[in-house]
Amino acid sequence: MKQRIITALILAPLVILAIFKLSLPLFIALIALVTMIGFWEWTQFVEAKSRLVALLPSIIVTGVSFALIPFDAYSLNHLSTIHYAILTVGFIWWVFSSGLAITYPKSAALWQHSTLLRHLFGILTMLPFLWSIIMLRAEGVTLDPYHGSKLVLYVCFIVWAADSGAYFAGKSMGKRKMAPHVSPNKTIEGLVGGLITALLVGWATTQWFDIKFASVGAFIGITLATVVISVLGDLVESMFKRVSGIKDSSNIIPGHGGVLDRIDSLTAAFPVFALLYFLFS
Repeated sequence: MKQRIITALILAPLVILAIFKLSLPLFIALIALVTMIGFWEWTQFVEAKSRLVALLPSIIVTGVSFALIPFDAYSLNHLSTIHYAILTVGFIWWVFSSGLAITYPKSAALWQHSTLLRHLFGILTMLPFLWSIIMLRAEGVTLDPYHGSKLVLYVCFIVWAADSGAYFAGKSMGKRKMAPHVSPNKTIEGLVGGLITALLVGWATTQWFDIKFASVGAFIGITLATVVISVLGDLVESMFKRVSGIKDSSNIIPGHGGVLDRIDSLTAAFPVFALLYFLFS
């Protein structure tokens, strides 16, 4: 626990500095690197003979996405059909994969013996995350260089708040299991506690950062949808690790495991928040 806290105290300021201080091209490069590390860790779930060979499809698809999807500041502030398409794909994937996690282990029969589906699931997990965080970071960058950074940190804050709220509510009141075959410690009571905490932190953050939503209803709906899917996203990675017999995705972050272990909730939260925010705010 001590190592976990020390690592968090070091990483958190670095993450915030990167979000706010890196130029858009450098930020895109950093998020692409994080995504590649995530893809590398995902190769364990594919269970291929060579992890390097298993990484190739993800590298190719990511490269093709940068060739097809404009990522200059102007284009990212005037989103086109292809930008919305990848966000929509991410949204659909997380709704679908959440269903897989909730119905596990019955659902595992549909995919656990297919290498192709495991590759596809990794791409559907990481690629929309990559593009959604890029789009949010670039939002309004030509008028206010920090507006997009505030949006990115807003998503991080509500997800982290939900994790903390769910932990304490689950510890004190948790009785009804969400998905006992995937993560026995997650409860319905914990989820409710996480949602309430996220709304409170989200409201405070909108005031602090001057983030505008179209209405109070839009703020509540977008925040709740993002938090619910982030909790389910955590379950999805737990499901893949359980099927593959893996405890942590790697040991790259002392006391925390791997990159996927740290961003599992965020990989789900960012595409859902980005799509809903751009459509309804």
